[in-house]
Amino acid sequence: MRRTLPVDPDGRHLRATVVTMATVLGTYGWALLVEHLVGLHADSLVQAVVVASALGRVQRAFDRTDRAVACLVLPCAAAGATELGTLLRQHPGLGDAVFVLGMTAAIGVRRFGTRATRAGTLVVLPLLAVLVVPAGVAPTDGPARAGWAALTALFAVVWGTLLTWAAHRTRVLPRPPAAWVVRGPVSARPGPAPSTRMALQMATALTAAFVVGRTGVARPLGSWVVLSAHLVCGGARSRGDVLVKGAWRTLGAAAGTLAGGALPGTVGPGSDTTVVLIFAVLAAGTWLRELSYAYWAACVTAALCLLYDWFGQDPGDLLRTRPAGIAAGALIGLAASWLVLPIRTAAVARARTAAALAGLGELLEADWHDVCAVRRARARFAHGVDQLGLAVAPLRVLAALPAPGPPRASPALEAWSALQGCAGPADELTDAVTAAPADLAGDPAVTGRRARAAAHALAVRRAIGRRPPPPDGPPADAPDPTDTPAAPGPAVRTALDALTALDARLDALTRLYPPRQAPSAASVTVR
Repeated sequence: MRRTLPVDPDGRHLRATVVTMATVLGTYGWALLVEHLVGLHADSLVQAVVVASALGRVQRAFDRTDRAVACLVLPCAAAGATELGTLLRQHPGLGDAVFVLGMTAAIGVRRFGTRATRAGTLVVLPLLAVLVVPAGVAPTDGPARAGWAALTALFAVVWGTLLTWAAHRTRVLPRPPAAWVVRGPVSARPGPAPSTRMALQMATALTAAFVVGRTGVARPLGSWVVLSAHLVCGGARSRGDVLVKGAWRTLGAAAGTLAGGALPGTVGPGSDTTVVLIFAVLAAGTWLRELSYAYWAACVTAALCLLYDWFGQDPGDLLRTRPAGIAAGALIGLAASWLVLPIRTAAVARARTAAALAGLGELLEADWHDVCAVRRARARFAHGVDQLGLAVAPLRVLAALPAPGPPRASPALEAWSALQGCAGPADELTDAVTAAPADLAGDPAVTGRRARAAAHALAVRRAIGRRPPPPDGPPADAPDPTDTPAAPGPAVRTALDALTALDARLDALTRLYPPRQAPSAASVTVR
């Protein structure tokens, strides 16, 4: 296994996929039972699988509070989505408007923090299920349908919570970072917040997709246009991210359409074999998603092709027209993200570089007698580096493409590489502080080198924010106040070496983001 998938050498993603698919299969079994006992139709099964498959992925980062919120939000969203499906069939124009407003609000609430972001993500899951149900499927009408949809969503949350808790207890999966680790920094950028920009981009993309899907040449495949526009535009961190995601979505969906279209006709509508294939393809997509979004797009599209075949739809015309609907939706999402209050990739990378440096500065400036505070600061720094890695992911893809002329340097990628190089020394420093907090806090050589590294990190942060260093602050290259003892202890030696390594990595960041001219004492006068 380690030879076939280098991206998952320790099998962590595979174990997470097993937990996710166990959540999906358990929820599907519950929905199947409800269908037979209550007399619901197959659309309820589709909604259950779509919600559970997405929930299985997003719940990996949930803590207890998030799961309590999910028990309230997801059932309400599922009930509302069933009513929205009825509205889309009976009053398409009004249903389209409500759908757009729901998606936009789910993204707009991200400005209120991490928990609001996760709650908004839960609202999106049942709305996407409305688009996945094939046209012409007889839905279950009546208020009871919304109640059973809410109960099924609650079962998915509870069942997924139990499985995830067991995975954490048995160390099958690592525990997610605490809420105080993942909280995002307050943006000081003038203008609309990133969440507001993303919400307006989504509103524009979905509105255009519905117009094209309802009235344009892609009318028979309106749901594919809207779904593709949402998948490309939704959650895009920057223009580069949406560009890469749009390309992967189009290429992967085209491959998935061809793969899914090769199977229909061999098993037949309503076949149990088709159901098994759908779950197998979803499992493969969930696992391979960490390698590339193209694999996920291909597997999801192939699963939808198999689903439509299970309902008895002729794949012939769909194979010829579905790629056009997917490409149209991807172009709409790309245009909205690039033209409506765009978020520059370089700006996102600068902000996340500064956020990671804030975590490093917190580690250097913490009270080293408080070991818990030191570990929290180290966790925030590690999370900041991970978030920066996500922001520069599209730049890594674009840099790997062949291009004429010499390769162009990317400050964002070099900054990410430098901060990755800080991870090892930061770990060593944390271990040294944990082992001998009193010795390090009282050692003058460590104190001096620590102050120099903290000043260096602060200077780089201010340079990233295009602010001059403080006029009265210590220079980043200040010498140690005292010499190192002749025979320092092992913890002191480790700390000094780690601080020296961190300072060297910060030198690389200083070259990328040179400081602005600091105001001189003569210029700071009262007029």
